[in-house]
Amino acid sequence: MTPPTEAAPAAGAPTFFLLALAAGLGAANLYYAQPLIALIADDIGLDETLASLVVTVGQVGYILGLLLLVPLGDIVENRRLIGAILLCATAGLGLAFVSTSPALFLLAALVFGVGSVVAQVAVPFAAHLARPEERGRKVGSVVSGLMTGILLARPASSMLAHWFGWRAVFLIAALAMLALAVGLRLALPQRQPGGRTSYRQLVGSLGPLMRSQPVLRRRAAYQAGMFGAFTLFWTAVPLQLAAPEFGFGQQGIAIFALAGAASVVISPLAGRLADRGFSRAATGAALLLAVAGFLLTELGAATSSVVVLAIGAIVLDCAVTANLVFGQRSIFMLAPEIRSRLNALYIATFFFGGALGSALASPLYASGGWSAVTIAGSAIIVLALAYYATEFRERA
Repeated sequence: MTPPTEAAPAAGAPTFFLLALAAGLGAANLYYAQPLIALIADDIGLDETLASLVVTVGQVGYILGLLLLVPLGDIVENRRLIGAILLCATAGLGLAFVSTSPALFLLAALVFGVGSVVAQVAVPFAAHLARPEERGRKVGSVVSGLMTGILLARPASSMLAHWFGWRAVFLIAALAMLALAVGLRLALPQRQPGGRTSYRQLVGSLGPLMRSQPVLRRRAAYQAGMFGAFTLFWTAVPLQLAAPEFGFGQQGIAIFALAGAASVVISPLAGRLADRGFSRAATGAALLLAVAGFLLTELGAATSSVVVLAIGAIVLDCAVTANLVFGQRSIFMLAPEIRSRLNALYIATFFFGGALGSALASPLYASGGWSAVTIAGSAIIVLALAYYATEFRERA
């Protein structure tokens, strides 16, 4: 039987839904621990000053998976690759469920972090299946699933932990990954890429590829700043909400985290703007919107207003989600035959920013309170804005 080629087969809405589900549930694995860091650290004996490592190590695993596994999407049959990655996530989540020491939990976080890169095989798969004139919209729909997973992971894990304890979160997530591995194997079409490069050459090409693609470098840098600020905010805000001025318990933190889920509606709109050629101007607007979101959260913290704090969170999340769509649409228009590697480099770069943001959250909040978080988050985005401004000089 002749393997499928790079020509995109016909794909209906159910196929894109399954890819969005894979992206969402895969990405969610990285964020279940964010609102639970205090519970997990206390249970496994991890010092509170190192508590944010339960998030950071998962993101480090994710970066490793992006660089070592996602490029395989250019040479390995994609449906089989997605199934293998989902089984890796299942193993890591199962290990987290039974962990009783910091070392074991952090190892589990590294493994399920690697397995969470299924989202970044699913998104290029969606771009492959979509017609060029609707690529931004279809990619936006899958990115919407990805961002839904990221944004709903926190409230879902908080509520489950409130009712059943934090270990139940990881058990349920492991079972979901296993079920998804079986379902996707049965339902997705085959996609055999045309690449015939060896694995060593594939991974070795990542550095030269980054150097040769200015659009990729720019888009990755913009989103690294945005995502660093995003993870800084969402890792630190449970600490602020649990402080005496708000006094939220785990259930209250879960309800607050639902506010961020409102931003998922922005992905299809951002995709349409990108398809109409407005990515460049909209990127600047998204960066400015993110700064405004941080300033609103500072006002909410200063006035002890949870409503203003939530509005700031929604504004920040909308900005980050929109900019992600603009970036992915831009890089997916570059070269279809290397799309998985382009996406891997893009996501790995900005997740490195995210890992730094989550690592800084606990020490920043401990030393300077919410104002330190606001200043740091705003400064990161301002740096991205400064780099964005140079784009106009280059094109002048």
